[in-house]
Amino acid sequence: MAAKLSIKNMVCPRCIISVQEIFDELNFKVTDIQLGEVSIPSEITNTEKSILEDKLLKKGFELLTKDTSKIIAQIKSLIIDRIHHDSENIKINFSDYLSKKLNHEYTSLSKLFSSVEGITIERYILKQKIEKVKELIFYDQLTLSEIAYQMNYSSSAHLSSQFKKETGMTPSEFKKLRKPNRQSLDSL
Repeated sequence: MAAKLSIKNMVCPRCIISVQEIFDELNFKVTDIQLGEVSIPSEITNTEKSILEDKLLKKGFELLTKDTSKIIAQIKSLIIDRIHHDSENIKINFSDYLSKKLNHEYTSLSKLFSSVEGITIERYILKQKIEKVKELIFYDQLTLSEIAYQMNYSSSAHLSSQFKKETGMTPSEFKKLRKPNRQSLDSL
């Protein structure tokens, strides 16, 4: 019987490659792999699961077994994927998007996320957006107005205000840093 395994900390295409390599090394056939989830054609034994957990942990990933942990990981993966890896601008309503993708009421997702993570989904989205803004500022290919538009801010002033609240500096102050203090996406 086919199985889906939820894996925490898969936040980028390189993570998918790294997890695929672990499954290949263990000779586990993979039918599909996406951020936070691996589909395999059949269940694995407890011994195989233990070996897999160990290999994943060594690479910074975690095999999730509890339903709540899986849902939290799915919420994070969907948000990260949409903000950091989707080429379209992010003009979406995240509450509708998460509800539709996870087939749960947004209020229950929000309560669960807040109780487990200690922050709201909205705050998590803001943190992810600010990290993406840091990346875009660092690469210096877009103006602040273009970044604001791409990240769905009403104006560059609104973006600057949220950026300063989150980082303690303005976007132009951040741009002047030689070593920007960016964070890995899975640590947010």
